[in-house]
Amino acid sequence: MEWAAVEEALGVVLPADYKRLVEWYGGGLFAGVLRLLEPDCPDAMYDLVAQTAEHEEVLAELWEAGEDKPSELHEGNARLVPWGYAEGAGHFLYWLVRPGTEPEEWTVLLNEGRGPLREACPVSCGQFLLDVVAGTTTSFHFTGLDDVVDPEDRSRFAPDSQILDQ
Repeated sequence: MEWAAVEEALGVVLPADYKRLVEWYGGGLFAGVLRLLEPDCPDAMYDLVAQTAEHEEVLAELWEAGEDKPSELHEGNARLVPWGYAEGAGHFLYWLVRPGTEPEEWTVLLNEGRGPLREACPVSCGQFLLDVVAGTTTSFHFTGLDDVVDPEDRSRFAPDSQILDQ
């Protein structure tokens, strides 16, 4: 992965735990529900850079139309960069990127898929994924995962290469 080119396209340095996840697994689906976006995915729907550009445009339009902008984004040049989403529910997972904050200190911000609710989780994306897969998350949107995902499927990972080839 050419991380320097990806980071230049995004305008941010990415967290080391995210880079390790992508290097180890690539993009794909964890526990049948949580999708990790990856740079250079052949499908723009799963591509980190393409989804960042699309979300910046869509969110700007929503806020211009009157939807509440997260209070955290009223600080200087703070912005949201998507890194994953929940299959089915459509919840998007973003990094809350604040100027002067190191990437490893970024907060995960979940935006409800079919509504305006947001949930801030002060953990890295890797820790967020681990907590969801392990069933130890405090995220309201993933605490009932056992009702949706078979416990045997919690530890499964389906890489994009496998999914896209079908």
